[in-house]
Amino acid sequence: MAFSLPVWLAVQEELLGPDEDNPGAPSCFDDIDDETLFQMFHLTRPCISFITDSVRIRMRKVAVKKPALSVDEMVMVALNYYAHGVASAAILQRVDLSQTDYTAVIGTVSGVIAGMSDQFISFPLMQDAKSNVAFKIEKLCGIPNVLGVLAPAHFKIRASPYEKDSFRSFVNTLGHTSVVSQFICDSDGNILSVEKCCVGSTFEQEMWESSFKGREMEEELHGPYWVIGGKSYNLSTHVLTPVSQPANDKETHFNEAHAKIHNVMRTTLGSMKRRFKCLMQLGFAQEGSLDKKSNIIKSCSVLHNIAKKFSTPPPPVAGKIEPLHPGRQRSVPVEINSEAVKARQEIIDSKFNKSVVSSSKNPPSKGVTEEDV
Repeated sequence: MAFSLPVWLAVQEELLGPDEDNPGAPSCFDDIDDETLFQMFHLTRPCISFITDSVRIRMRKVAVKKPALSVDEMVMVALNYYAHGVASAAILQRVDLSQTDYTAVIGTVSGVIAGMSDQFISFPLMQDAKSNVAFKIEKLCGIPNVLGVLAPAHFKIRASPYEKDSFRSFVNTLGHTSVVSQFICDSDGNILSVEKCCVGSTFEQEMWESSFKGREMEEELHGPYWVIGGKSYNLSTHVLTPVSQPANDKETHFNEAHAKIHNVMRTTLGSMKRRFKCLMQLGFAQEGSLDKKSNIIKSCSVLHNIAKKFSTPPPPVAGKIEPLHPGRQRSVPVEINSEAVKARQEIIDSKFNKSVVSSSKNPPSKGVTEEDV
């Protein structure tokens, strides 16, 4: 997601393939004014048009049962659900859809959009892209050679307390029932990677170790770069965690910088949940069938990145932004990675001594805010 908007749109045809449909054909969105459109879908008209075209093209490439609704109508139903988390009676009436068929439409569209994640959620692979992401992060917080911010993202679900074993597996460390996915974002709030959809009690470190991105990083496939991780992750040569007990000013300054870039993920997830209120409550889930929840999470991540490229702001902040989940830490001591400790200390000594810190304060870097994401 390192491209600017003009370049990104220029490669649309190459990514998605040519569209054979008539681009001037009427759409079910046409008779809705721009203000109402945003209220209903939390997206702008150009953004919705791009999403609809992308879904239409994708549906021609994958095996999808011929739907009763048009693609535009299916996208309208799904976007309204993502934005509000419930079925809008006005939308269902507009497209003449029953409550029973509504659930099937959400599942179909979510599967299609989640399948587009390879095009719209991209971890920096080329050296120029890596350097660009790392440069922006270092400019924001002063920590070099970082490719993104790693964090668990918890999404509340309903689980039946009568199924005690299953229920307990969904309870996270805050006492809520949730599913958890692994997210990585850059300093601008673009989502670079989304993996997993596990029960809320899952250890973040276990998710990282078994994830594709975790294995790639730890096997040196992305070079000498870090991702920023919170206290629930183990310090390694590629996951940079804060100093647990800072002993001097340098380590304190490093932790402050670490917290600054780590907070970008909090802002990003807060923005996603304001735009896509379905993520505030994903409904009932069973441990053995989390694919549908995963597709909704991935779909909203794809749409988040698309909305950012169209500079479409989320709805305004109402109240406090939900904090990042503190994570699940093991009760037994973890073996210290001496090589990683040494590498982190080299960063602290070279970048966060008094002279470096004082010079970096002028001028300050603004970073990403709730309004920017």
